[in-house]
Amino acid sequence: MTTTRVQLALNVTDIEAATAFYTAMFGVPPHKQREGYANFAVEDPPLKLVLIEKPGNGEHLNHLGVEAQTSEEVTAALTRFRGAGLEATLAEHDVCCHAAQDKVFVTAPDTPTGWWEYYAVIDDSAANPDGESTSVCAVACEAQAAAAGGTCCT
Repeated sequence: MTTTRVQLALNVTDIEAATAFYTAMFGVPPHKQREGYANFAVEDPPLKLVLIEKPGNGEHLNHLGVEAQTSEEVTAALTRFRGAGLEATLAEHDVCCHAAQDKVFVTAPDTPTGWWEYYAVIDDSAANPDGESTSVCAVACEAQAAAAGGTCCT
């Protein structure tokens, strides 16, 4: 498995059609599926593709991120971001998108969402049937997303 990979989270109108399309396009089935949600762990090219069903949303890009393998990598990224003078918010044990994650939100200029997330999944099967964020991270995520005119994965 790749140590890190870019994450692209898309809002889709029809989760079944989108899942079928991306399965055919990348030649791999979803890594995880829930109602209105699918994610793909694509090895070539290294990509974490997340599909979130939001009919009528109008915005196709949900958010951008970088998936790391460990929480230590997330902590190192936070140190690097802050050392570079970037605005970064830490969210430990955030339950979002059907998984528990340690993550950092980094405010970014000139991106459709206004932020990137750098995260590691610490529990891929967290008890969260609705896929909604349950931590203070949701507040930071929604605030940053609202300021940029976008939405979080919640």
